[in-house]
Amino acid sequence: MTSRDLAHYETRNAICEYGRSLLEDDLTTGTGGNLSARLDDDLVAISPSGIPYDDVTPADVPVVKTDGTVVEGEVEPSTELPMHLAVYESRPDVGGVVHTHSPYATTFASLGESIPASHYLISFTGTEVPVAEYETHATTELGEAAVESLGEEFNATLLRNHGVLTADESLDDAYTVALMVEYCARIHHQAKAIGDPEILPDDEIDRLSDKLDAYGQ
Repeated sequence: MTSRDLAHYETRNAICEYGRSLLEDDLTTGTGGNLSARLDDDLVAISPSGIPYDDVTPADVPVVKTDGTVVEGEVEPSTELPMHLAVYESRPDVGGVVHTHSPYATTFASLGESIPASHYLISFTGTEVPVAEYETHATTELGEAAVESLGEEFNATLLRNHGVLTADESLDDAYTVALMVEYCARIHHQAKAIGDPEILPDDEIDRLSDKLDAYGQ
């Protein structure tokens, strides 16, 4: 096995493992959600379509070109491939993308409400978690809406009436952001149920984001 083949195997295996984590961490149900990772400038590995996460093996994980052509794997890629590819095309800094249907965050997506900085951990995503305009799932238009909402400054967006998309430097980082989005959504939901949450100012979130970046170095 060449070093390139080994790297591809490790990434495809990571997609299998994080797929199972989606269920364990209550970020989705059934076969919902999907994950991908950039392999190089031209190739992306993405979770397969329609296979239960517990049954997915590295060989099942498709590798596709940035034009959507499958070059490795016998299983069809996730139907949300257009959305993943749109993010990679617009954000060269992104190395991993995670799409979830996590319940608290998806509740806000269904309300069409962004998640504000009522907890400092929102700094993993930016000053808030914005909401993308509604588009039908598995379409190019959904990818365009997600890209527009993410812009250059956010690592997560809510997909209106659908779920959550996170994007960061690696699949590991994007998964961590997905966990933080759901946690912050739960805290904000609970705080709103009791009273009027206090929202941290943007400059404080920016300062915290810089601290998190320094901590990871």
